[in-house]
Parts: sequence; structure tokens; C-alpha cells
Amino acid sequence: MARIKTRRPKGVGGTSRGHVEVLLAEDVANLGEQGEIVRVKPGYARNYLLPHGLATVATEHNKRMVELHKQKLGEIREARLKEIRKLAEDISNYNVTLEANANEDGQLYGSILAQDIAAALKKADYAVEADHIKLEGPLKVLGMYTVDVQLAPEVKTDLKVWVVPSATAASR
Repeated sequence: MARIKTRRPKGVGGTSRGHVEVLLAEDVANLGEQGEIVRVKPGYARNYLLPHGLATVATEHNKRMVELHKQKLGEIREARLKEIRKLAEDISNYNVTLEANANEDGQLYGSILAQDIAAALKKADYAVEADHIKLEGPLKVLGMYTVDVQLAPEVKTDLKVWVVPSATAASR
């Protein structure tokens, strides 16, 4: 009986007890994240990871390319973090004044939410989203508040928010 040769992907040889190194092209649950080099059984690499495009063979060239890519991503991340820190510094030197309808005791008829503060910051050309503003609850009384603004996990600043009575309510 003639033996049929099967072709295995290059670099994924090995014994049934050995392991091969593959470079993950995507996040794989219970294995690793994109860009990691992991050791797996040859059959797993040959039959699942490689055909589904989840990994590639970890050659020296691929390892160098991943390191260069990680270095480039690190530089981009640092530049972005520098911009975020500059924005945080600018925001800490800025005061937001919001007008609201209130009674004589200073209680607001409505409330000031993170969306209102974010809208005022956007109007002043600060790129801040409502989920960056950390309020303990809605602001329901006239006065000055110090609000936390978290632009990134490691970048946090304070913002002064003044809640004042609206001009129509003040004239009454």
C-alpha cells in the first residue's frame, strides 16, 4: 500500500510530546493576547490556530516585527498620554458655570448631570465625554463643586463647577 504524504505548515513540526512556538495574531481565550508568543502542542497549532488565522509560526523575523510593532505602539501610547495630561492640566485651570432654575432656598428644580458638564466643556473646546466625569450623584443645589474628571486610568484631575441661578429666575 502506497503511503500518502501530507504537507504540514512550515515550522510546525515536532513530536506528539513536544511544543511549538506560535505568534498569536488575535486574542485567544485561555491562551494569550494578540502579539504574544506562546508554546502549544503541534497538533493544536496545525489543526486549529494556523488554519483559522489565529496564529502564525513564530520565526525570528516575526518575533522582530512584533517587537518593532510593540515599540511603535508604546511610542504612540506615550504621545497620547502626553496629550491627555496636557488636556487634564488645561481642564484643572478652567471653571464651568452652569445656569439652572432654582427656588429661594437654592434647591434646583432639576439637576445637573455629567452630561451637562461635558456639554459645557465641549462648548469650550475640551474633548471630554460624560463618562470621564465622575459625580457622586446629580448636583441639586446652587453652589460651587469640585468634580473629578478621569481622562485615562492614570490621568485624573479636578474641575470647578459653579451652579448659579438662571438669569430669568434671578430677576424674579
